[in-house]
Amino acid sequence: MVMNMNNLELFMKVAEKMSVTEASRELFISQPAVSKAVKNLETYLNIKLFIRDKKNGLMLTEVGKEILVLARQMKGIENKIYQVANQENKLLSGKIKVGSFPAASTNILPKTLALFRAKYPLVNIELIEGTSNQIKKWVEDRTVDMGIVASPFEPYEYKILNKDYMVAIIPDNHNLSQEKMVNLKKHQADIIFCKGGHEIAISKVFQNNNIKLKESLTVQSAETLISMVKNDLGIGIISNFTISSVSHNLIIKEISPRITRHIGIITHSFNEVTPATKEFINIIVSFYDSHYVN
Repeated sequence: MVMNMNNLELFMKVAEKMSVTEASRELFISQPAVSKAVKNLETYLNIKLFIRDKKNGLMLTEVGKEILVLARQMKGIENKIYQVANQENKLLSGKIKVGSFPAASTNILPKTLALFRAKYPLVNIELIEGTSNQIKKWVEDRTVDMGIVASPFEPYEYKILNKDYMVAIIPDNHNLSQEKMVNLKKHQADIIFCKGGHEIAISKVFQNNNIKLKESLTVQSAETLISMVKNDLGIGIISNFTISSVSHNLIIKEISPRITRHIGIITHSFNEVTPATKEFINIIVSFYDSHYVN
């Protein structure tokens, strides 16, 4: 008996949306039809893929999570088969799912996407944005084909695009505005951290320099950090790469000790990605090598 691939794809969409209603709306299929497809797949596999929790709503079972990863792998292989066939006919097509954090989406992707689409107009690209940690998880469970993240990159295969470093941001009326750099140890009580995948790099430098990591105020986005700093709530610490992607009128200062990290592309295996993904990665790396100094 052959597995119904349509049922598998509907299961993947429900798992993505965690809602039968949302899945049916996006696919323009009735809710009963979506529910029946999932039920038929459960019957075929003789397992329970979802549980319905009163508090959290629809949730994947443990085996459902495993099946979802395998289903995405199957979908990826199917996509790769078509791409390889089309490549043989000198016609690259298919779909690439890219995970990226907002600063990378702003600084890296627009020009590289334009170059790629001009060369391969039949390839569709889906961009999913999140933090570096979220993207690493998406690469792990194959929600995306590749991710652009901040180091550390392990256990994934990676290609480094650029070396980034942390800076301090302060308003122009701040008492440190005339200083050459901000000493983190001296001003550790006034620091506001912007979380964005560089927490490991910060922790290591703080530990090596006997600086206490105080998280009295942390934010999730550059825009929020800028607002906090403008309102004199502290000294903002953020990556230079990220702050360059947003508009502001704050003063940027070097910090001591220096905190560095790398920005790069990660995937399970560069040899196993689809032809379209491989071409997209090559274009990003080539463009970045020619426009930026590491």
